[in-house]
Amino acid sequence: MPCSLCPEGAHRFQWIRNLVPEFGISSSHVKVLSSPAEFYELLKVQIKTAKQRVVMASLYLGTGLLEQELVNCLEETLEKSLQANESPNLRVSILLDYTRGSRGRKNSRTMLIPLLQRFPEQVRVSLFHTPNLRGLLKLLIPERFNETIGLQHIKVYLFDDNVILSGANLSDLYFTNRQDRYVLLQDSPEIADFFTELVDAIGDVSLQLQQDDTVQMMEGMVHPYQGDKVRYCEIANRRVMEVIDSARTRQELLHAKTFHSSQQGCSTLPQHDSEASGGLKPEPDTWIYPLIQMKPFGIQIDEMVTETLLTEAERDARIYLTTGYFNLTQAYMDLILGTRAEYRILLASPEERIQLQEYSRAGWTFHAKGLWLYLAGSSLPCLTLIGSPNFGYRSVHRDLEAQVAIVTENKALQQQLHQEQEQLYLCSGVVSSSTFEQPSRHVKLWVKLVTPLIKNFF
Repeated sequence: MPCSLCPEGAHRFQWIRNLVPEFGISSSHVKVLSSPAEFYELLKVQIKTAKQRVVMASLYLGTGLLEQELVNCLEETLEKSLQANESPNLRVSILLDYTRGSRGRKNSRTMLIPLLQRFPEQVRVSLFHTPNLRGLLKLLIPERFNETIGLQHIKVYLFDDNVILSGANLSDLYFTNRQDRYVLLQDSPEIADFFTELVDAIGDVSLQLQQDDTVQMMEGMVHPYQGDKVRYCEIANRRVMEVIDSARTRQELLHAKTFHSSQQGCSTLPQHDSEASGGLKPEPDTWIYPLIQMKPFGIQIDEMVTETLLTEAERDARIYLTTGYFNLTQAYMDLILGTRAEYRILLASPEERIQLQEYSRAGWTFHAKGLWLYLAGSSLPCLTLIGSPNFGYRSVHRDLEAQVAIVTENKALQQQLHQEQEQLYLCSGVVSSSTFEQPSRHVKLWVKLVTPLIKNFF
């Protein structure tokens, strides 16, 4: 779409709206968090103040004291809702992975069953089971190893109209000393509706946890590992694509309406005046694009957008890319190696236009992933990718993933994103060929032999 009305820069990424819904918001609604403790405290505060909905998608819920405190917060909030209303408004929907959430005798399921028993009308717990783990494979692969076949890996935490996108799971490590990324989108009803519908769609094709710790599919739904695999994947594809396409249509209509009213002069009001006079929202200066990757269901939107961003990166643009597990797909690696842009990667291999850095902080582990894009000549990023994907084989081919592209023209938000990137890279050291000559880096022969066989499981 030609963009003569829009300044150059952020809007060069408007092509993404051809694939997914585009949500225009004010940058004042976006807050970048920096620490696990801040993330954990925010989760608790948001749960306690939720009135209509709590929707949480994660790989699993841990079983420690910090996780129990989160469950207690949910219980208190549900109790308050129950006491305030004969027909309480608050709904809690939790989506986890079946294999990871069922690991061990005390697990995510046993943590959540008391909520199901106490609030059966208000709480839903869905456990996604990959359709690729079935038959002999399911019988033979032991617990923990079965998680390599495919997972529900999406991490989204939403409370009424506030949405947290992250790569962090609901586990004590991620609340204390495992560094990740977290962004809060405040008062964003359309985005919250989208992710609620997405989690509902995956929930509908998942196993439903019952009060007695059994699981069952919704009535009439094909079973993920006992039913016909092709049919199951077709239904799942249809459910998820309905969510994406209907949101895209809604947002296009909204965009056309807003554009039409701005043509009639509505947007000539200054931002603060337009808000005061009749509650019109300020002109958006930030755009959110949800990117979904579910290869088992034939959905590859995140992969397409990421590949295009890597391909189209202009000469002298800078791209910072981080991932907790450095195992880029061959396609991503080829695009980066053939690039005109300059790359700085936390965990990579030293090439002429690529600088490799390694996160190192005493007592901490690293789980952050994402991308920051700086246009040529700019000292601040105008685009970031944040969410669950690791840019590896599993993210692209095996797991269910979601992240958002945040594109912004606002200097203050660009500064926040730049500081986030700098903060992560500050805790890193440059890696060179001499790094691998250190005794601690010596790779045993058996590891070299096994790596080609197992690299597609990470």
